[in-house]
Amino acid sequence: MIRILRQRRFPLASLRVFATRERDIVVDGETYHVEVIGEEVFDDIEVAFFAGGDTKEGHFGPVAAARGTVVIDNGDAFRMDPEVPLVVPEVNPEALRAHKNLIANPNCSTIQFVVALKPLHDAAGLKRAVVSTYQAVSGRGTSKRGNDPVEQLRREMAKISARLGSLAEEGAPEERLHDMCEAVTEMAGTLVDDPTLFPHPIAGNCLPHISSFREDGYSKEEMKLVNETRKILGEPELRVNATTVRVPVFNCHSEAANLEFERPISAAEAREVLERAPGVVVMDDPANAEYPVPIYASGRDEVFVGRIREDPTVPHGLNLWIVSDNLRKGAALNTIQIAEKMIEMGLLPER
Repeated sequence: MIRILRQRRFPLASLRVFATRERDIVVDGETYHVEVIGEEVFDDIEVAFFAGGDTKEGHFGPVAAARGTVVIDNGDAFRMDPEVPLVVPEVNPEALRAHKNLIANPNCSTIQFVVALKPLHDAAGLKRAVVSTYQAVSGRGTSKRGNDPVEQLRREMAKISARLGSLAEEGAPEERLHDMCEAVTEMAGTLVDDPTLFPHPIAGNCLPHISSFREDGYSKEEMKLVNETRKILGEPELRVNATTVRVPVFNCHSEAANLEFERPISAAEAREVLERAPGVVVMDDPANAEYPVPIYASGRDEVFVGRIREDPTVPHGLNLWIVSDNLRKGAALNTIQIAEKMIEMGLLPER
């Protein structure tokens, strides 16, 4: 968030950084003194960007809001609160007009999904959406033990690489493949340093396990995507089904979306609609290997959409492939964009 505030030249009279303990941090070569947070610190703060949290208990957001600070919270605690707007500026900026000094930033996978969905919904009336996510490890956050998921993936990759490098390369390709798979399987138990981070190895693997599971078998991450999409689009009965998967990618989430509409919409029409949509970049020339991939979307602000094609199994069906940087548009950038939109709309109170 600090980096993006500076990159976008957000209009700051001053910038203060708070956490639960005092220290200094360095961002892009500049040192920031981190102050200890407390109720009284918000008396002179116009806008507060919160890194988030999952529970309302002990959250300073309502405290700050009550003291006149506009809070934009990048966490799960208030997203489904009916009194709190859940906002993606390209999608539902008018929801900001009902704010009571507290605005929620959606989940990372939801943000890129609705940025691609909204213009198509406006064009043809979305009837049903099925989405499978391929989520990077950077979206995990540090574990309860303080371990970093990106570093965990790097360590696992290094261990596997070293082990495979020691295998003899003689023999038929299928024999080498068997040897490599067997070696990785044998290593699996030694790769998991912190089961509270990932319960299984993430390198060379896919885990259909993000967040905890509910009694009905769906994960909390999947239901976030379902419920937040409905709230942001203003369609509480919209049929949405999600499967969320953690993949061995450092950064950027990808999503495969299968959509069914009320009215006809061709792939060509969908491309035209998306090319005009704010925050969207269409990359859709698969014959020339042009489609969104995480490695090129990392560090970018846009939502990239490709593999746009009609689904012949349902009336008015489309398939999309959606990729975006989950740390930028999926989190910090969207938070800052909410504040920028509030300035544009004249919604920030004078202090």
